[in-house]
Amino acid sequence: MRGRLELGIVMRGARSIASRQFHEGALRVLRPHYLDDSGQVCYVVVNPGGAYLGADLFVLDVEVGDGADLLLTTQSATKVYRTPGSFAEQRMTVRLGEEARLELVPDQLIAYREASYRQRTCVTMRPSSCLVMAEVVTPGWSPDGANFRYEEVRLRNEIQVHSGGGEPELLALDNLLIRPPAGDVTGLGFMEGFSHLGSLIVVDSRVEQALADELHWLTGTCEALTGISLTQTVAGTTGLVLRALSNSTEELNSLLTGCANLLRERWYGQGPLNLRKH
Repeated sequence: MRGRLELGIVMRGARSIASRQFHEGALRVLRPHYLDDSGQVCYVVVNPGGAYLGADLFVLDVEVGDGADLLLTTQSATKVYRTPGSFAEQRMTVRLGEEARLELVPDQLIAYREASYRQRTCVTMRPSSCLVMAEVVTPGWSPDGANFRYEEVRLRNEIQVHSGGGEPELLALDNLLIRPPAGDVTGLGFMEGFSHLGSLIVVDSRVEQALADELHWLTGTCEALTGISLTQTVAGTTGLVLRALSNSTEELNSLLTGCANLLRERWYGQGPLNLRKH
């Protein structure tokens, strides 16, 4: 294992604070920030090692208590270099309490030549919880100038809803696998000529078809091919999955941030995301 991070967030007065924090190896968080007066706390995950390599394992455990609000991001892009012998892996476990909220908006994932990466995120939430997760996957630079020389990127998200009593119910199992054939995934029927992929997952009791239609209209202003679908409804809460294809990291970041900003303003009265990393 290269790194482990545990973070517990609870509500104290009008602010969310860390009640539990532990790290070892090549993972840690910067000091908390409060970007507005909503009480939402922002933590930035840092990998001092700079990149993921073969056989690396990074484990994250995040718990957001009842009524607490966490914005979790990264300091920079997640870079996966050559992984000879075995893939690099990240495992993340998330637990959300009643009326808890998590916005997970990391910088892009960049897979370089001969890289193989697997990421598994398991979320258990309550019917009153709110979850927003964004992800952008981009190809890394190759010495011959060609894109998609990585071997595999697999992103698996498992989301369960616990309504109290008994076992949690599975809301969605989102399994995204990019395995470039002969180093090229841009062909018809795979990435439709595009090189970058963006994904947004929203789970909340306020998710409905009208919201999906509005987000789809919003994405029409971006240079990307997008699609949105709804999950089943479990214990009164529903998920929304947005996929977007583009040739630009900036375009996808703008698209996903725009959708997240709409939800922030409408549901919580917050201003647009401004993480001020650069």
